[in-house]
Amino acid sequence: METLLLYLLIAVGLINILYYLFFANFSFVKEVIPNNQKIYPVSLLVCAKNEAENLERNVPKWLAQNHPNFELILIDDHSQDKTREIIERFAREDSRIIPVFVSANDRFVSGKKYALTLGIKKATHTRMVFTDADCKPASTAWLTKMSCHFSEQKAIVLGFGAYLKKPTLLNKIIRFETFITALQYFSYAKLGMPYMGVGRNLGYTRHLYESQNGFSAHMHIASGDDDLFVNAAGTSNNVSLCTESQAFTYSEPKTSFKAWFRQKRRHISTANQYKSRHKVLLAVYFIANFFFWILAAFGLFIAFKTTTIIVAVRVMVQLVVYFGAAKKLKQLDLLLFSPLLELFLICLQLPIFITNLVSSKPRWN
Repeated sequence: METLLLYLLIAVGLINILYYLFFANFSFVKEVIPNNQKIYPVSLLVCAKNEAENLERNVPKWLAQNHPNFELILIDDHSQDKTREIIERFAREDSRIIPVFVSANDRFVSGKKYALTLGIKKATHTRMVFTDADCKPASTAWLTKMSCHFSEQKAIVLGFGAYLKKPTLLNKIIRFETFITALQYFSYAKLGMPYMGVGRNLGYTRHLYESQNGFSAHMHIASGDDDLFVNAAGTSNNVSLCTESQAFTYSEPKTSFKAWFRQKRRHISTANQYKSRHKVLLAVYFIANFFFWILAAFGLFIAFKTTTIIVAVRVMVQLVVYFGAAKKLKQLDLLLFSPLLELFLICLQLPIFITNLVSSKPRWN
């Protein structure tokens, strides 16, 4: 029994290490920054639902971007607060703003995707960058940095949407989960298997959008305007990674476990729509992590010394790979706590998966 458990622990640990070696290509290989003399015109699209305060705070930051030729499309998805009034006021003050207002209509129940569809129809430029109403750019160079990654070949630009630091355990868990997600989608894209992006910081072209018939393939799913679109449209050749710190966006994280749990339920609900190979790879990663710690817990009682060595080797490889990625993504403060945060995250993700299996999915609100 002892021998079998240790063999299983070693096998699962090796699977973990193979994934970390896979991620190392992102962690330690320097990204190519385009030496692009041509700055393409770009449409910046923001969809807002009851985001009056965030728009008041962030519209000036978007308008302050140093990009020489952009328009800002602000989409009010039938808000109940003062979102419409704020958009109208900003539009009167700056001609670069194009307002779009979604009215209540029971025929359309697809939420954000329908609102974005209306916004994209209003966009006058071929290249589009998307962010959320609560996202502030890291610098005035954000939009230029993102748009420089477009080319004749590159139709999707994946950026990093970070969360602001707060002195709480929940904040560390949220930021760690965001870091791990980014490490994965950047790594997969870098190796020619793009599977997702995040709507907080994402770009793609109108031509690509139209070639996919917009969001029609998954309009019935509440989430997925970002990850499902990239999963369907991304190829080994048409995706570029924008990981310069000046091109990050930062959002306010959830402040309660209940709110974060609901948000993650909505995000995870799209995963079963991914391409089969992506679903398998992502599932194996989670399952291997889960069983590694389960087996390690039993192993400590049965063969303490050997189990400790196995865990130490696995954690050391993990930390080395995480260090390179955390340095790129400006998340080094999470590194010391990463094994503990991984355990917290596994324990929290499992009930999210189970809840999504047995109850209806939360919608865009």
